[in-house]
Amino acid sequence: MLRNWELLLFISGAAVVAVATALICQFSGMPPGVVCFFGCFLILAMSLVYAIRCYRSILLLIEYLQKVSQGENAPDIRDNAEGELSILKSEIYKVTAALAEHARLLAKDKAELANALADISHQLKTPLTAVGVMADLLGDEGLPQEKRRDFPANIRASVDRMEWLVLTLLKIARLDADAAVLKKEATPLAAIVERALSPLLIPIEIKGQNLTISEQDASVVCDPEWTAEALGNILKNAVENSPIGGEIAICCGSNPIYSYITVHNSGTGIDKADLPHVFQRFYHGKNASSNSAGIGLSMSLAIMRKQNGDIEAENDNGSVFTLKFYHIE
Repeated sequence: MLRNWELLLFISGAAVVAVATALICQFSGMPPGVVCFFGCFLILAMSLVYAIRCYRSILLLIEYLQKVSQGENAPDIRDNAEGELSILKSEIYKVTAALAEHARLLAKDKAELANALADISHQLKTPLTAVGVMADLLGDEGLPQEKRRDFPANIRASVDRMEWLVLTLLKIARLDADAAVLKKEATPLAAIVERALSPLLIPIEIKGQNLTISEQDASVVCDPEWTAEALGNILKNAVENSPIGGEIAICCGSNPIYSYITVHNSGTGIDKADLPHVFQRFYHGKNASSNSAGIGLSMSLAIMRKQNGDIEAENDNGSVFTLKFYHIE
């Protein structure tokens, strides 16, 4: 309390008035009652001035809080003085600044959520429209038998795509909400590659792509299922963006800092302008395939970072993705 210079000034002034009143009563011939009256009046006046200054400071704080509550950009009210009011000003400013930042982040999250919902709606609209059109056409008696045989397979493919989109978005939501519990198991890198590559062997064979795997005897502590999911999205991207008869090379290894899995595919690679954004959710680069939903790479990065890992993308006669598993004691 005594750090407040205004309070110290008031106490010092009151002490001076009290001492002066006592001296005047002692050494002057003035009536003591009159001297005491003027002394008390001076102390009362000083108290009133001090109270008015404190009240004005409190009014300024009230006006400041009213501006903040109305969403206005309130000025910085901090000062370099000591005392409880200055400390109160500083603490109120800190709280309001934190609330303003929180409100800004909430607005940003709201905008991102709106964009995400718009992207999800767009991703689901195309297969839904296709299913609806083909279902209507199947009811047409004049539809050729060839089309009538093809449409069920096309409908199945559209439904499978919608199912993949929904399941992938649910997985991303679990990761975002920290609802996914990732295991920590010592797993050979070769086992992760084998698990992730298994569902893609037929598409690779259909496109006549040449697959090479170079492995070292290395293991990492991770969740095998989720990590295979992350690598699977990278491999799926490599298969889709490699030409017919193209090359896909997988390399596993380890160094003193991290273990790694690299996936190198031939093709046009990633546009230089797209490199900083390839892991951004729902992002579509210039060289992305028409069927790309823009969520696979984003989920892969989220999975790796949940396990203190990372993914890097670069160009080298095609695109190269490197999954890094850092050695943490």
